[in-house]
Amino acid sequence: MRALIANGVTLHVHEAGNPTGSPVLFANSLGTDLRLWDAIIPLLPQELRLIRYDKRGHGLSSCPDGPYTMDDLASDAAALIEAMNLGPVIFVGLSIGGMIGQSLALARPDLVRALVLSNTAAKMGDPATWADRIATVNTDGLAAIEGAVLDRWFGPAFRKTTEATLWGAMLSRMPAAGYTGCCAAIAAADLTQSTAALRLPTLVIAGSDDGASPPDLVAATAALIRGAHFQIIDGAGHLPCVENPTAYAAALTPFLKEHSHV
Repeated sequence: MRALIANGVTLHVHEAGNPTGSPVLFANSLGTDLRLWDAIIPLLPQELRLIRYDKRGHGLSSCPDGPYTMDDLASDAAALIEAMNLGPVIFVGLSIGGMIGQSLALARPDLVRALVLSNTAAKMGDPATWADRIATVNTDGLAAIEGAVLDRWFGPAFRKTTEATLWGAMLSRMPAAGYTGCCAAIAAADLTQSTAALRLPTLVIAGSDDGASPPDLVAATAALIRGAHFQIIDGAGHLPCVENPTAYAAALTPFLKEHSHV
């Protein structure tokens, strides 16, 4: 367990793999913490330096007053990379983590060697829908949206498992202010034009049963980036690294090997 001050925020960080290896930085989705990546870390090349962090308002990181912006979240990631002296990283972001990656790659191209955009898009949802969700959480708490969120997160088979309930507990026990702060960041972000300007190696991953970022939405974002490779994981929902870590690691590993430095 490690804590770093980055952009004025205390961020919880966890490392695995080779501490002198090429750095890969993982950013988790809305409503999850760095445990999102637990199942795939052992399946990835261990010669890499595999770094996970809880974004602000999530997990064990601090929860500043919101609302947040996507620039806030990208600045946190940039400050973390600089605080750890990582140099350019391969940035792997899922859902809002992928939006952070898009923003970071444009604002600080010196810090991102290659990009993995998983179950994400240049624009996710509309402001009115996010405003409704924020209002519900502010009035009734995160438990009020837990069932609907799990339905979007997971494919039908995994949704029926007892393990799915643990992810619901992770969601419902996080700080509501951190969740709604990040909802506001997503609501205000339309990265379409900026993402179309990206010129770096990019892998884009979707889940065939994703109810939060459907494959067509993810594919449309992949199409914005010249040379991006798009891949669907069949039978998986919004969190394929949880539902099918073997397939997810198989999709990720060749890209990591190709674009890591030696």
